[in-house]
Parts: sequence; structure tokens; C-alpha cells
Amino acid sequence: MNPTLQGYAAAVLESVDTDERHAVAHDLEAFERLVMGNAPLRAALTDTTVRGPARRAVVNELLDGKVSLPARRIAAYAVSVVHAPDVVTALGWAANRSRRLAEGQDESESPLSLSQARQRVGGFATALNEELSNEELEEMEDELFRFARIVESTHALRSALVDRDLAVEARQALVTQILEGKILPATLTLVRYAISGGRARDIVGTLDWLSEQTAKARGWRIARVRAAAPVEDAQRVELAETLQALTGSPVDLQVVIDPTLLSGALIQIGDLQVDATARGRIDNLREHMVPSAWDRSDRGDRAHAANATGTTTTQTEGAS
Repeated sequence: MNPTLQGYAAAVLESVDTDERHAVAHDLEAFERLVMGNAPLRAALTDTTVRGPARRAVVNELLDGKVSLPARRIAAYAVSVVHAPDVVTALGWAANRSRRLAEGQDESESPLSLSQARQRVGGFATALNEELSNEELEEMEDELFRFARIVESTHALRSALVDRDLAVEARQALVTQILEGKILPATLTLVRYAISGGRARDIVGTLDWLSEQTAKARGWRIARVRAAAPVEDAQRVELAETLQALTGSPVDLQVVIDPTLLSGALIQIGDLQVDATARGRIDNLREHMVPSAWDRSDRGDRAHAANATGTTTTQTEGAS
């Protein structure tokens, strides 16, 4: 099944109790039967020329006031993210997942590839983000970024979170113990799902990726800045304005201090990278200097060999 839908459905179903999950399952099963039995509706939802957002709008309007809100959210999202021919299958999957959860059956997330796992966690984040204000999204973005840096720099914590032999529940309990009451409940919920729905060894990358997705949800781009020294407020404002003019979107700076850069900053925003560091300039210089050094060494070796044979380098070169 579509990984994004898996994550989205998991988030919606996690937010409701067992009784409501039964109702969601009933509503989704009824809608699946309606689509199967109504040829014009099925044709509209499986038409490959109709874009996902249009299908979602149709389902939202059709189900508004007729089914529970969680069921409507899942059904509308399902028809928008899967390929049109897979719409009926996706609705059936969502109904079955809701039913199994309502009946208390284990629904552990199956292993996926790195990109698919991130898509699944991204679907979960999308469902959460729909319920948050811009201010809360901004706070979540910052919390995800800061926790990623904590994990990255704390060896014992990182080792525990990337340990696939440690039970998912134990890893979730660990982050709950560390973060509960200190961050938004939605952020903690997302971090916990990143552990169960993502790949263990990609936890830092997943948290950073989620921070970027949260920024996009509020119409912003993230610029990751590794600076040799603290960046003053005025410099932050100037840099953010410059990057906004470059990208066409508001830019949020995430700054990490890295003294090994010596001076300046390394800036990455999407696929664009700007290296304005002393370390970068030194490496660049080394790259241009080394071939010359090799060339000089080679000339010296040739001169030594020429003297040993009683000829001169000039004569040898001239002969060649």
C-alpha cells in the first residue's frame, strides 16, 4: 500500500479511541461499497486524467456530514495520493486497517526502504500538520531540529535510537521520558512515530527531513547554516532576506556552530549549496595546488633520470 497513506491513516486513527475506530471502519466500508456499486462515481475516482486534489475535493464534498470526520479525512486523502486505478483498493485497505485496530490487532509497521519509510512518516506528519496553526508548526519545526541535534551529539542516546535490536516500544519510551512536557504533544507524537514508522539508523536524517516538511507546510524553506562562529541577529536577517530573494519563499535559518570551518559559513537550501568557509577555500586551494606539486615532482624525477644517463632534461624534452 502507498506509504504516505499508511502514515496518514496511522495518525488519524491514533487520534481516536476504540469506539470511534469501529465507526471509522464502518464508514469506510460503506464508502468502499458505494464506490464499487456506483459506476459513475467509480469512473470519476479512477479516471487517470483527474488529478489527486480534484478527487479529494469530490470525496470531501460527497461525504461532508454523512460520515465521521476521521473517516472523511482518510477517504479523501486516500483517493488523492494513490494512482487513480488503485483508489478502490486503497479504500478497502483503509477500512481493513481501521477494523483491525478497533479490534485490538497488532498493526506494527512493516520495514520499508529509506525513501518509502520517510514517505510513511511524512504522511503521518501531514495528518498532524492539518490540525496545527502556523505558530504551532513553527514551534514544531524548531523542536524537531533541536532534538535532531541532541540525538546527533549524544552518543548514548543515538546508539539506543538506532539499535534495531532494542524494541520499538523501549525506544519510544526513552524519547517520551526525555521530551514529554518539554515540547508540543504533536511533536512528541511525531517523534514517536518516526521511531516506529521510519528506519532506525536514519533517525537523525528523518528528524531533519520532518523539520523541512514542517517548514514547507507553512510555506517556508529551510536553510541549513554551518557557521564557524555565532551569527549575529543582523547577519541572520540579511542572510534570510538574500536567500528569500534567491528562492522566492520565506527562509528559516537553522544554524549549527562548527569551529572546524575556521571562518565563514556553509549554507545549504534544497539542492543549492554555498561554501563561504575558510576550510572550503583551503580545500579548493589544495585541489588546485596538488597537481602542480605532482608535476614538479615528476619533472625532478625526469631530470634525475636524465643526468644519470648523461643527457639533459632539455635535450630529452626537445627530442620528444
